[in-house]
This record gives sequence, C-alpha cells and structure tokens, in this order.
Amino acid sequence: MSLLARIRGLRGLRPSEPETRDVARSIAIIMDGNGRWASRRGLSVAEGHRAGSRALRPVVETAIDLGVESLAVYAFSTENWTRSEEEVGALMEIFAETIERELPDLVAQGVRVRFIGRRDRAPTELQQRMEGLEAETGGNARLSLWIAFDYGGRAELVEAARRLVAAGVQPEDIDENAFAAQLYAPELPDPDLLIRTSGELRISNFLLWQLAYSELVFVDTLWPDFGSQQLRDALAAYARRRRRFGGR
Repeated sequence: MSLLARIRGLRGLRPSEPETRDVARSIAIIMDGNGRWASRRGLSVAEGHRAGSRALRPVVETAIDLGVESLAVYAFSTENWTRSEEEVGALMEIFAETIERELPDLVAQGVRVRFIGRRDRAPTELQQRMEGLEAETGGNARLSLWIAFDYGGRAELVEAARRLVAAGVQPEDIDENAFAAQLYAPELPDPDLLIRTSGELRISNFLLWQLAYSELVFVDTLWPDFGSQQLRDALAAYARRRRRFGGR
C-alpha cells in the first residue's frame, strides 16, 4: 500500500494516535553551522568544515540502522563559490580527503554514492575522486547517498528547461513527469523529510522541485554536533505529523 493510500485511510484518526505515524524513507539534510561551530571554539573555518565532514558518517550509519533508503545532503552550493579563495580551496581539499577516508567503509556498508549538481568547476583531482567513488559504490543498494556539490535548485530547473527546449519537446507535451526526467538525478526520490541544522529557517535553494511536499524540521544544533540522537529526534518529529498532500 502506498504512503498516500495509508494516509487517506487514517483520516478519521487523531494526529496523536500511533496509527498516523510513518517512517521517512527519503531524507534531505542542509548541513549548516560549520563556521559558527569553529568560531565558538576559536578554530579556523577550515577546522569547522573538517568537523562537519566527520559528522556525516554517524548520520549515514544511523540512517542505515533506521531503514532510511535515500539520504541527500547539501555539501556545496553554487553560491558558495563567492566565499574567500582560502575557504573554497580548503573545502575542495576536505572533500577529497573525505572521499579517500570514507570510501572503504561506504563500500563495506552497502552505500551507493551519487553526486548531483555540477562538477566541471571542481579541481581535476577532486572530479576523478568523485567518479571513482561513484564507480566503487555503484552496485550497492542498502542506502543511496546523494551529495549535492556545486548545486543550486534554480540552476537545476533552468538546465532542465533548456534540455527540454534542446530536445525539441513541444509545449503541449511538457508535464511534470517530462520536466522531472530532465533534472540532475531523475531517480532521486522526493524527500519525505528535510532537516536543516543551525537554527536557520530557510531551504537555501536546495531541491526546489523535489521538496514540494516534504515535511520540514529545523533544529538549533550546529552541523558538527548533529549525530545519531538528533537524527532520531527529527524522525520522531516527522512520525508525529500527518501528510495530506493537499487533501484533508
């Protein structure tokens, strides 16, 4: 039975009743707060980003334990290129270090990694490591980990529209399915739940198409301090909600 069918069957129940709960199978996370975490400790921004890169692993492992099937994380936005040359350079090094450090365990745990967004502006060595990580984990199916790199939701929509025009698709033939097929990763499931850390209350140009009906959870925890318990708490908050998808 689909999620929508289950929700329709629960219309007569009170929101607080256990029967209204469901498990988020697809999650997206805006990993925010590395800089503030470092500043509060008198550390460099680069050290904050390194701490943030280490925070991802326990979150991935907890997601696997809880039966999550898809996890999309916002690692580097199109707007992040406007940061200082020093910070951007450090981020590129940290991404490469993280891939090298995490690859063996990701393969062993059955995680399939995909990068979404652009990668042509990344250093050549980092591009090669991205490709290698995707190739090494391509046969895994336990959890799909989508890493949004040089990603912007508006840019994704513009590129999808350009592809439709370039393919000569007629206006009357364009519907939601045709448009979605031109996104960076058409197979990326729409997130059931979006989590943003650090207390900010916005989605910052992340997965604008895919988040249309996602539940949103904002937490004050800075990303390097976000771990297994915080993920469980966010999923518990999701489970207490009722998703109507525009219905009653």
